[in-house]
Amino acid sequence: MSYIQSLILGLVEGLTEFLPISSTAHMTLASQLLHLSQQDEFLKSFEIIIQLGAILAVAAIYWRKLLVNLKLLSKVLVAFIPTGVIGLTIYKILKEYLLNNDYILLGSIVLGGLAIIILEKTLKHHVEDNIDHELAKLTYKQAFCIGCYQSIAIIPGVSRSAATIFGGMALGLSRSAIVEFSFLLAIPTMAAATGLDLIKSGHNFTHNQLGLLAVGLISAFVVAMLSVKYFLNFIKKHNFSGFGYYRLILGAILAIFLFWR
Repeated sequence: MSYIQSLILGLVEGLTEFLPISSTAHMTLASQLLHLSQQDEFLKSFEIIIQLGAILAVAAIYWRKLLVNLKLLSKVLVAFIPTGVIGLTIYKILKEYLLNNDYILLGSIVLGGLAIIILEKTLKHHVEDNIDHELAKLTYKQAFCIGCYQSIAIIPGVSRSAATIFGGMALGLSRSAIVEFSFLLAIPTMAAATGLDLIKSGHNFTHNQLGLLAVGLISAFVVAMLSVKYFLNFIKKHNFSGFGYYRLILGAILAIFLFWR
């Protein structure tokens, strides 16, 4: 991997991590276009660890809210429990098999796109002008349920963002409130994934690989800052159906690259 390639992958990560379109699928497609081998162990770790850049972007935006509102922070940590337990339990399976299964990735992208389109047409949309007030009313049971929905995203291609957003909407939260909660929930979730991978494989990185990780982290951070702000503005005027159709198009493109290469 070159520094230019690491820069591009960081840009892709920062742009797609918080949108309901699967950053994993985009990273896979970008790797294909950059002629990087999906069998490369460093690439697998790189794709997980540069999520730290996206985490830092969310932390930079919301750190005051979490420090001031300890009750909200506790709800975020409760929501993290299901994913944390599942992630620790099947880490090896995830990295060795799920992250490298083209059929699972492609199926998740397409089925996820169809699910978004259907859910947008069937779910009742609750409108709340005061996000802080709505999150204050969120119960610990609801937070845990949102965490259970997020855990589905352990399957590559599902999209952590999509799972939490539609899980929250199914529980009665407004788009704006669940999107913000999804951003906050990303902090412990992605930090844990990054930390676990560093513990498992960090000692194997060369100086050059550490430099590549730094470039990826910085580019992911900058773009994620812009992506989060864009998404918050987008949902005030639009629904998520467009993302569903986009996923179907992405699935077609991925099929071409994965099976007709």
